[in-house]
Amino acid sequence: MISGFRDFVFRLCMLGRGGVRTEEGSSLVELALTMPILILLVLGAAELGWVTYAAVEVANAARAGVSYGCQTSATAGDITGIQNTAAADAPDIALGTTTVTPSCICSNGNAAVGGCGSPTACPGSEIETILTVQTQATVTPLIRVPGLPTSLTLHGQAVQKVLQ
Repeated sequence: MISGFRDFVFRLCMLGRGGVRTEEGSSLVELALTMPILILLVLGAAELGWVTYAAVEVANAARAGVSYGCQTSATAGDITGIQNTAAADAPDIALGTTTVTPSCICSNGNAAVGGCGSPTACPGSEIETILTVQTQATVTPLIRVPGLPTSLTLHGQAVQKVLQ
């Protein structure tokens, strides 16, 4: 009876040793199976970071352009200067269209009657010029994923009152 129990314990110990030997390469297999997923996650995070950086550049370019244009009435009319300032503020991306739109309102909050150039546009108040700068850029993702767009169009906009 004791020798039968001893044989049973011996067999259990031998099974344990054999089980350890069969698991020696399992961590390498697990690494090989999970590594492509981890690489895709890292590349996706880098791609998201690049697109976010480009979106910030486009928005900042619009702010730089409107800041230049709103210094005086003369710079508000310098469309080329506004566009060049916006492009200079985004050196890492190629800006597409930069649109500059001047508009006006009356200082009392009413709409200007007859346009911004009319001397009677704002009876009893002053005409205030508002400058709007819109920028856009198209970025192409570094990684092409089927089902996702091949390029993204990013937009930026800034609005500010022109100093008199």
